[in-house]
Amino acid sequence: MSIVERLGRGHQFWRPLGRQRDVLDEAMSLLADFELDDTALTPVRELAYGRQRLVEIVIALGRRPKVLLLDEPAAGVASSETRLILDAIDRLPDETAVLIIDHDMDIIFRVATRISVLVAGGILAEGSPEEIARDARVREVYLGQE
Repeated sequence: MSIVERLGRGHQFWRPLGRQRDVLDEAMSLLADFELDDTALTPVRELAYGRQRLVEIVIALGRRPKVLLLDEPAAGVASSETRLILDAIDRLPDETAVLIIDHDMDIIFRVATRISVLVAGGILAEGSPEEIARDARVREVYLGQE
């Protein structure tokens, strides 16, 4: 549906999807990019929660966003499936800026190129993952002292 909307065909809801080969091909390509093509005909509610989260990302990508906002993308996902989410983030198109909001510093340090640390609604620190890891204020507030 997100691809149909992006193409401006949402008002043609009576038009069978099977006749929109371009939409089906693009949808299947997106699903394949995120290793979901084998479950394309499975109702989303029957998928493991990590795969459900991937479907959400694929739906958003169908709109070809310039910016993709991911709010705690691995929250609630079993630790055995967190890799699926992180791998998906790594595979996002280069032309799509990604803004991730998360408290899981392991995830942030794995995927981020630039980090802004917020405390009480204000910016405490900004920089590369290496700079943030060395920042004494950040360690005190979020990472704990070593």
